[in-house]
Amino acid sequence: MKIARFAHDDAILFGIVDDKDLVVLSGDPLYAGYEPTGDRVPIADAVLLAPVIPRSKVVCVGKNYHDHAAEMGGEAPAEPLLFLKPNTSVIGPGDAIVRPALSQQTEFEGELAVVIGKLAKNVTAENALDHVLGYTIANDVTARDLQRADGQWTRAKGFDTFCPLGPTISTDFDPADAVLQTRVNGEVRQKAPLSDMIHSVAEIIAYASAVFTLLPGDVILTGTPAGVGAFEAGDTVEVEITGLGILRSAVRDAAPTA
Repeated sequence: MKIARFAHDDAILFGIVDDKDLVVLSGDPLYAGYEPTGDRVPIADAVLLAPVIPRSKVVCVGKNYHDHAAEMGGEAPAEPLLFLKPNTSVIGPGDAIVRPALSQQTEFEGELAVVIGKLAKNVTAENALDHVLGYTIANDVTARDLQRADGQWTRAKGFDTFCPLGPTISTDFDPADAVLQTRVNGEVRQKAPLSDMIHSVAEIIAYASAVFTLLPGDVILTGTPAGVGAFEAGDTVEVEITGLGILRSAVRDAAPTA
């Protein structure tokens, strides 16, 4: 099942993808379940939004692929390397990534994203997936020059528009055989099977839940493979994961300040 959050007739709604239609739900399935209203909206008439806006946080994992850890310098950490992005960084499919004037080197990082479905605290890897609503696609946009300058990652990862999510949430996705690709203007820049992740989704959830409570709607970005690189205003960045679709973002520069 694929869940969409969308705009239609001046309303923000949730629906289940059914071929070319969206079966409208009575509310946010995180809290209201999957009760249909009886209405249907053609996907062509809807504007897909970020499938979830985290109530609390976006939890990210750095250097979770050996090849990416090597390209960033050094070996992959023995335990998941956690950091946070604010929920104000989240945008939806088709929304523009805005390159801030503070950065001269803004880069893409295509990633698998996990949406938490129910409260998780001190869960084990064995039962971690019981707390997952589903999976979507993310782009962990990074101001690489600011990351190097700061020596930590909050500013570099936290700008508005730096966390595109979408297009939908899949509740029955299996990462085992899926492949991630990131393209800039149609040119493949990243390509790797999700099985190359060092720490699995279940391990990441267990590790993170030992640090802080994961709330329904929280999103976990699971790391990016090698091939990260810069993009410019006017570019189109696409992240595709087998079975989850394509997350497409245009890029523009921030408007000059007065």
